[in-house]
Amino acid sequence: MEIPPWLSSLSVPVLSAAVGGVIALLFLADYLRRKRAEVVTISHLSTPPDPDPKPNAPPSKHAPPKKGSQRSHLHHHSDRDANKKHHALDLNTLKGHTDSVTALCFSSDGHNLATVCADGAIRLFRIDDTSSKSFKSLRVNLHAGVHPTGVVFSDGASSVVVAGQALAGSSLYSYGDVSGKPVKGKASLPEIQWEHPKIHGMESVLNLSSAVASYGSADGSTIIASCSEASEIKVWDGKTGKLLGAVETNQLKNNMATISPNGRFLAAAAFTADVKVWEIVYSKDGSVKEVIKVMQLKGHKSAVTSLCFMPTSEQILTASKDGTIRMWNINVRYHLDEDPKTLKVFTIPLHDAKGVTCHYDHMSISPNGRVLAVTSGSTLQWLCPETGSVLDTAEKAHEGDITGIAWAPQSIPNGGVASSILATSGNDRRVKLWLVPSVNAS
Repeated sequence: MEIPPWLSSLSVPVLSAAVGGVIALLFLADYLRRKRAEVVTISHLSTPPDPDPKPNAPPSKHAPPKKGSQRSHLHHHSDRDANKKHHALDLNTLKGHTDSVTALCFSSDGHNLATVCADGAIRLFRIDDTSSKSFKSLRVNLHAGVHPTGVVFSDGASSVVVAGQALAGSSLYSYGDVSGKPVKGKASLPEIQWEHPKIHGMESVLNLSSAVASYGSADGSTIIASCSEASEIKVWDGKTGKLLGAVETNQLKNNMATISPNGRFLAAAAFTADVKVWEIVYSKDGSVKEVIKVMQLKGHKSAVTSLCFMPTSEQILTASKDGTIRMWNINVRYHLDEDPKTLKVFTIPLHDAKGVTCHYDHMSISPNGRVLAVTSGSTLQWLCPETGSVLDTAEKAHEGDITGIAWAPQSIPNGGVASSILATSGNDRRVKLWLVPSVNAS
C-alpha cells in the first residue's frame, strides 16, 4: 500500500516526538518512584516508635518503656531525691524566691531575715523557730528594672537599706516599717524613706555592710558602707541617708568591704594582696567627723578575696588567693607608726578534684568568735579560727554557687532550744538555715 506524500513528510517528526514522550514518561515514573521511597524512608525515621505497642507485637530492642513504666521510674527517682540524707547541720530552707538570691542579712534580734533576689524583690522572713514548717514573710517589690545586689537592716528591725543596679547606675533605697505589723487593723505597707541615685556612677555595688556605731563617742546610730565594683567605698547614715564619707582603694577593682562590729574601722579587700583599713572618726556629739586611712595589712602574696572582723573589732581575718588565711591584730597605736601584726597563718584546707587549693568567696565569724564560716562555690565549710582546723564541711550546700552568708546576731530557737544559726543564700533560689557545729568536732 502506498503511503501518501503528506503522511510520509509527517511520520519522522511524529515518531520522534512519540519516542521522546515515552522516554520522558519513563524518567518521570522512575523519579516519582524514588521520591516516594525517599519520603517513606524519612517518614519512617522521623516518626517516634509507638510508646504503647500492641501486646502481640514483638518488642523492639530500642523501644522506650511503656508510659506506666516511665511514670513509675520517675516516681522512684523523685522518691530517691526526696529521701536523700541532708547534711546534719542543715535545718531548714526558706523558699519562695523565683530567681537567684543575691544577698541576705539578719536583724539585730536575729528573728528577721531580709533577702534580695534577682526577681527584683525584697523578702522579709520572720523566724521564731528554725524548725517551723513555714515562716511568715513580707514581699516588697523594687522599682521596675532594678536588680538588687545588697541589703542591710537599719534601726534594729524597723527598716532595710537596699542597693540596686539599673541602666542608669546603682542606687540606695531605704524602706521603713518593714516589720509587717498591722497599723489600726490594716497591713502596713513599707514606704521608701530616702533614696540616692547613682551612688557610684554607673558601677554596681558589690556588697553592703552595716554596724551600730558604739566606739568612743559614737551615738549608736547605724552606719552603712557601700562597696563599688570599681575602687570607691562610701559611708552612709542608715537612718537619714546622709553621706558621711568616701574613700578610694586606688586599685583596679574591689572584691568587698566591711565595717567592724563597733563601727570604728572600715576594711577592704581589693585587687592586690594588701588590705587597707580606715578609721571612722566620731565627733563629741556622736556624729561621724571623717573617714581616714590608718593602716595597711601586708603579708599575703596574692589578692585577698574576702575578710571579716572578729567580734571584738580588734582583729581581722583575711583569705587570699595565695592559699592562706591570716589573722591580724589591728589594735595598735597606728598614730605612733605601730604596724598591725600577723597573729596566725593557716593553710586553706579546701581543695578541688585536682588537688588545687580553693579560694574562699565569703567568710563570716560567729557572734561568739568560735566558728568561722567560709564558702567556695557551692561548698560551705566551718573552721576553728584559733587553729584553722575544719569543724565540718557541706559539699554542694546549694545547687549552685553560694551568694552570701550571715550569722544571726542572737540565738534563735531550734525546736525550742536556743541555738546559734547561720543563713546562706544561693543562685539556686534558696536560702538555707544551718546549725553551728561543735567546736570540739575537730
